[in-house]
Amino acid sequence: MCACIYSVKRNRIKALFFELALIPLAFIYAAYYASYHHFGMTELAVNFVGNRLTLESAVYGLVTGLIIAGVMIWSTCVFSVFTTDKVVYLLGALSPRLSLAASIILRMVPRSVSEARKINTARAGIGRAIGQGNIFRRTVNAVNIFSILITWLIGTFRSLSDSMRSRGSTLRGRTAFSIYRFDYRDRLYVIVMFFFITVTMAGYMLRQTVMIYDPRLMWNPVSFVSYIFYTAYALFCLMPFMLEVYTEWSFRRARADMLR
Repeated sequence: MCACIYSVKRNRIKALFFELALIPLAFIYAAYYASYHHFGMTELAVNFVGNRLTLESAVYGLVTGLIIAGVMIWSTCVFSVFTTDKVVYLLGALSPRLSLAASIILRMVPRSVSEARKINTARAGIGRAIGQGNIFRRTVNAVNIFSILITWLIGTFRSLSDSMRSRGSTLRGRTAFSIYRFDYRDRLYVIVMFFFITVTMAGYMLRQTVMIYDPRLMWNPVSFVSYIFYTAYALFCLMPFMLEVYTEWSFRRARADMLR
């Protein structure tokens, strides 16, 4: 749920449709898992080949499907947050050369897409675009466009290599430049994050997050202390969303102060 909230906050309606598509897929995976893995004591039905469909296997399949869906949703959030400049900043402190290579590669992805469109548009004038001709001709056209794009990439990388070498990218002692500064707000955020992680790991060590599916569904009784662990984990997962909301509110307040 926290991943869905943050994903919708970042990617709007596109993320909502993506998440709504994952929900039935998780249930389909649960039905598939229960059909081929037979364990547990609570029998729900018997399929057409005589195998038992149990509640325990269905719940385990549903939990697994939801975990996979959660990872996919969090991945969309990561891709929307980690822009090129942030990747360069994170890698620059470790290895300036690796940071430079990552920035060049990430920049080449949208440039390659744009260049492929230009090549396809140019070849459409002579009747050799991807969507022109029969199936065989379209395949040949696609291969030719891909070959042209590869040649363009090789030449572009060669030019970039010569340009960066002329600017001293291969010299020893080269450092990374960044406009970011790790200030007290970042320290406070990290301290709060590790506090929630510590409380959550304490709950894990006390087996508050363990659930047994075979031979029947079993978990530790939920007590008042359990809600402390659950709340800490929920707040930990909501931290990116709360930071996003706080940042937008801070910018709006700063803009209002400037206009006064």
